Formats: sequence, C-alpha cells, structure tokens
Amino acid sequence: MSARNRFVFRLIIVVLVFFLVWLAWQNISDFRGRPALQRDAAPRTVTARGDLADDEKVTIELFEKAKDSVVFITTRALVRDFWTRNVFSVPRGTGSGFIWDDAGHVITNYHVIEGASEAIVKLSDGSDYKASLTGASPAHDIAVLRISAGFKRPSPVPLGTSGDLRVGQKVFAIGNPFGLDWTLTTGIVSALDRSLSGENGTIEHLIQTDAAINPGNSGGPLLDSAGRLIGINTAIYSPSGASAGIGFAVPVDTLNRVVPQLIKSGAYTRPSLGVELDERINQRLKAALKVEGVVILKVPAGSAALRAGLQGAKITADGELIPGDIITAADGRQVDTVGKLNAALDERTAGETFNLTISRGGKTMEIPVVLQSGK
Repeated sequence: MSARNRFVFRLIIVVLVFFLVWLAWQNISDFRGRPALQRDAAPRTVTARGDLADDEKVTIELFEKAKDSVVFITTRALVRDFWTRNVFSVPRGTGSGFIWDDAGHVITNYHVIEGASEAIVKLSDGSDYKASLTGASPAHDIAVLRISAGFKRPSPVPLGTSGDLRVGQKVFAIGNPFGLDWTLTTGIVSALDRSLSGENGTIEHLIQTDAAINPGNSGGPLLDSAGRLIGINTAIYSPSGASAGIGFAVPVDTLNRVVPQLIKSGAYTRPSLGVELDERINQRLKAALKVEGVVILKVPAGSAALRAGLQGAKITADGELIPGDIITAADGRQVDTVGKLNAALDERTAGETFNLTISRGGKTMEIPVVLQSGK
C-alpha cells in the first residue's frame, strides 16, 4: 500500500472513531440532559384494593389484641472500674416478655436477665417501669419479673395448651428483635418434643418453629391462630446468629407448671425420686456397660427410691464397679438421659406414683415410686 493510501486509510479510521465518540456522547447528553416537561402531569389514579383477605384480617386482629400484653425488656449490670474502684451501671442487653397475670407478673427467659442488676420493662404505650425479680428456673430458661407500680396494667396473654399441638399449625411470634419493638412474625409448628442443650442443662419438650426469631425475640410469646399463648420463644439455631428458619419455644404446659411455683416461692422444685444421678458419669457408664438408660449412682437413706426398693451402684474393695438399677423407661416412655428423666418428672407432683421400668442384673422390672419433694 502506497503512502497516500495508508494516509487515506488512517484518516478514515480517525474520522470513524470521532463519529462513534460523538454518537455516544449525544446519547449520554440526551439521557442526562433536561427532558421535555409535561405541564399537565398529575398523580396516577389509585386502583381500589378491595377487602383484605380473611387470613390477613385474622392476623391483624390477633396482633392488635396481643401487642399490648407484650413488653420490651432492657437490662443493666453493675461493673467496677479497675483503677478508681467506682461502681457503674451499664447497659447489658435487651429481650422480650409478656404479661402473665393481673398482679403485674411478667414472664421472660432466664438468659435475658441472667447477670443483670436491674431490669426496665417498657409497655406498648411507651411507659417504662422498673421490675423486680420474683423467681427464676435456669433449667427451664424461665424468669418471672414483677411491675409493682400502681397503674392500669395490660391484660394478660390468653392461655392455651401445648400438649395437643400438631406439626403444621400456624404460629405467631411477637417480640423485639434487634431492639425493633413489637415485631410480628408468622410461621408454623415445624416439629415437637425437641431438646436443646445449654449452660444450665438440657431443656426438653421444646416446640420448633420456622417463624422468624432473632436476638431480642427471646422471652416473647408464641401464639396459636386463636391468639392463645402456646410457648415462650427461647432460642434459635443459626450459625450466623440471625434467624435461619429454626427457632425453639418452651411449651406453655411447662410454663403453667413452673411459673406458679416461681411466684409462690421464688424457685422451682421438681418432684424427685431421691436418687443421685449425673449425666456426664451416666454417659461414660452407658458406654462402658453397653446399656441404654439412666444409671442410678446412689440411693440415699430415707429417700423415696429406697422405700421403693431401688438399688444404686456399688464399688468393691478392689475398685470394681458393680452397677445397680438402670432406669430405661418412666411412665412407659423411654429415657436414656438424665434430662429426659427430669422432663418426665416435671410433669408430675410430689406424692404421685411414678412408674419406672428398670434393668437389674440383666432382668427387666417394673417398680412404682411415690415421688418426694426434691431439687
């Protein structure tokens, strides 16, 4: 190609590039430039919605009736300055709760108030009240507070039952996740009779739900479609710390057994067999003996277990362990951990007869035990 032809070719390329750049700039300018105004522009006509769906009406009514009974709890803790030795009250955490009765008792989770020196209860009308601790059961993650100030308290949450719940039922959770007060989430009963291990032992008979439960929901009520209390939201299963569709609630039947005792005496005392048990030792013994159940370690003198004829383990002079009775079932239900046995005891009262199935020397026996008051 001659020098003249190369010059013409390059000129054409340059002109083409400039043209493309100019065209692109024109498009950008047209987009960014001030468009033509339409002087008669007006808001669009709103399309009539029609009536709400029946299930929406039910949910709205349920929330409106229940929200005043739900409270927002903030706690504070005392800390000591290392250098000055002065004591300060600092914010500790938040949670939820609900009105239990007309005496001003408020139910929440034990872990919401654990380690706190002060708790403030905020009602749905925005008013704040200091609350005192009436009693707590760490084993059930339940605590009872009381607002003693003289004022017209909200109505208690209507009480339901949990023993007749079925997987698939609709549930509604109200609480204060992340401090966002009076939040409603919905879901279903995903599973029943779950267990959850924590610092204070294993909680049995939990309700599992997919209703969104996040930090701050703890202590809030779980309601059925009739607006009745069926549980207290207590924990979530989540690697991230936020809702992952698996939440747990302590069933209301447990609340209705434990809370009256906390209000009366400040502590919960479950009926007892009067035997000594230990879950860690139990797990080791089960593995060594290749058995399933709860190994009785000791039967104290004067206990209900001794009167019923139960036998504990023995250690020979040379240190050999001779197993005694191994509880395999309680009232016809299989038990293989101390937590499950305690959960079965929770459903009874002192003075009632508790039927045990035990294994003794390879033989199965049925032994009734009249329960005593105990720890």
